[in-house]
Amino acid sequence: MIKRAIILAGGKGTRLRPFTKVFPKPMMPIGKYIILEIVIKQLRFYGFKHITITVNNQAKLIKAFFGNGSKFNTHIDYALEKKPLGTMGPLKTIKDLPKNILVLNGDVLTDLNFHKFHAHHIKNNNLFTISSYKRMELIDYGLLETNKKNSLIKFIEKPKKTYKVSMGVYMLKKDILKYIPKEKHFGFDNLMYKLLKLKKRINVEPHNGYWLDIGRPNDYILATEQFKKMKKKLLHD
Repeated sequence: MIKRAIILAGGKGTRLRPFTKVFPKPMMPIGKYIILEIVIKQLRFYGFKHITITVNNQAKLIKAFFGNGSKFNTHIDYALEKKPLGTMGPLKTIKDLPKNILVLNGDVLTDLNFHKFHAHHIKNNNLFTISSYKRMELIDYGLLETNKKNSLIKFIEKPKKTYKVSMGVYMLKKDILKYIPKEKHFGFDNLMYKLLKLKKRINVEPHNGYWLDIGRPNDYILATEQFKKMKKKLLHD
């Protein structure tokens, strides 16, 4: 079985501006690498022999750098979005998908074992599996809790809240394509709402290692600062 991965790299990176005025978000530098290069090296290490990159914004730049994947010892091809299709919409344009596919955002920095994630999904015969991470967020305000008379009964200064979030890494059965409309902008959120409404089982697998989505300036800066320390966990060659 040839393991197949789809990397979503067609976004404009608006949240990461002004950094993305020159490069598309997946081409942003991390150390001496670019983020998409790190992702592809990880997929190759975990045995993914066929990688498809969905492209739209500055597609020529991405194609020129990665080519057919020969320099990464894997096969790379591309799915061009003629118009933005969101995170799940591009899957409908790819004709030769296998029964089970790994799908991930092109701006994710993680030490997730993609092979184990792939194998777990297949072993459990899941329809859709989300890799999740506990993210702590600082609320940069003093929170006020009042009673019905608007008298203060509790005060919390800049609390930290923990949330279980999607890592932007998914395993899915090809059957999921029937829930995705053709040639329409259709995001991960749209698909989740639809599957929940239809009472389809969506599996969530927690990851307790390292994860950053570099889509926000603060997280991108943090990733560049942490990369030297994390390099051995992220890159295996």
